Amino acid sequence: MRIILLGPPGAGKGTQSERIVARFGIPQLSTGDMLRAAVAAGTPVGLQAKAVMESGGLVSDAIVVGIVADRIEEADARGGFILDGFPRTVEQAKALDVMLDEKGLHLSTVIEFKVDEKVLVGRIAKRAEETAARGQPVRKDDTPEVFASRLEAYRIQTAPLSAYYERAGMLQTVDGMAPIDAVTDSLMTILESHREGVAS
Repeated sequence: MRIILLGPPGAGKGTQSERIVARFGIPQLSTGDMLRAAVAAGTPVGLQAKAVMESGGLVSDAIVVGIVADRIEEADARGGFILDGFPRTVEQAKALDVMLDEKGLHLSTVIEFKVDEKVLVGRIAKRAEETAARGQPVRKDDTPEVFASRLEAYRIQTAPLSAYYERAGMLQTVDGMAPIDAVTDSLMTILESHREGVAS
């Protein structure tokens, strides 16, 4: 199964990814982790990325797709994977489609976590307050101001992916505001149906 999880920061994708990994034994692929690993390993595409980063530039979509292409060839990803943090834009999604097609692969499904952004902002603000009250440092991402800017970036760059994958007939949704176990149940129902479809 090759899965993309969509949803704004704080929607619970990380928690649910861990449960999918445990259930289906497929890896969660984070572009940040893959990028660092490729640079450390000195792969051809990793060396390209290193040169760009050392010059202070942004790694191009082509390099990121190249890193994903290399990573999904590894043994643990042969049976499928969850993409985390990629694609972020419609252009990246198109590049991913081309790369997978060249390998004779395709996505199984794209699942969007539907959430109430105002509630998410409230949750983050409460978490930051509770962390500070315990005398612990508040993560930079957990300040309401930074979180709001991340949400705005998601709306502009990544939210259009919903329409892109819906047009392709790939998009399914879950209620991200439901209790964690209920979200898991919804996800597993969707994913088991895809696994059965592959097996039949």
